[in-house]
Amino acid sequence: MSAKLSMASPKPKVQKLWVNLALIIAGILFLAPLLWVFIASFDARAGLAASIPEQFTLDNYREVLTPEQTFIPLGNSLVLSGFSALITVIVAVLAAYPLSRFRTKFNMGYMYTVLFASGLPITAMMIPVYSLFVQLKMLDNYPAVIMFLATTSLPMAVFMAKNFMDGIPVSLEEAAWVDGASPMRALRSVIIPLMKPGLAALAIFVFVMVWGNFFVPFILLSDPAKMPAAVTIYSFFGQHGAIAYGGLAAYSVIYTIPAVVLYLIITKFFGAFALAGGLKG
Repeated sequence: MSAKLSMASPKPKVQKLWVNLALIIAGILFLAPLLWVFIASFDARAGLAASIPEQFTLDNYREVLTPEQTFIPLGNSLVLSGFSALITVIVAVLAAYPLSRFRTKFNMGYMYTVLFASGLPITAMMIPVYSLFVQLKMLDNYPAVIMFLATTSLPMAVFMAKNFMDGIPVSLEEAAWVDGASPMRALRSVIIPLMKPGLAALAIFVFVMVWGNFFVPFILLSDPAKMPAAVTIYSFFGQHGAIAYGGLAAYSVIYTIPAVVLYLIITKFFGAFALAGGLKG
């Protein structure tokens, strides 16, 4: 018996070796473009090919760190992403609560509809949405754009929030009901505190999706002063294929900082494994 085990033991080790090798290769392929962006941001003669700069310089950062090109667009992105994430999380929790706690014959059909809506490409609906915004005179209207971005994020957000809520035992709410709490009070006092890791994961998911959204603001906003950073980055692509690689790389590094800071804040307040725990819930 021991001989059989000793003969079979190398196989899992070989499989683990191949898995680790595949993960290392995937990590290198993922980090290589990021490494090029970081190095090129310090290269005054940055080009498409990756290379070590002959002399490191901060000129690229000095050129892009202006109110019109960086600070105002980043502020616009924070407004769009922050309010969209806040509205989406609140509405998703309110929509997921009855779906998770009250079983009706409409639940399954509603969830299938939500899944179908989450698969609709945003480009397929932008023509009628643009026409609607023109008719309602809502172009360049920040609240309207925020509501639309939150609406497009809701299908997946409702699905995620319901999965998080399904992992919380109903007995905890029943104990609150026995003490005289209403369903909304139980939601605020029992469910939401237990869903904090899941809500953190949901908020950062929506924030990042809106943060990187180029198409919707590009179509629904025309005032350059209202453009978010995802649209402003397009200005580095000049005419006839001319691209300011150094400035583009420096702007890209700055552009990623808010998302990284948000991740650090989430892990600070909800634990190092907040996002993993939330997604598992």
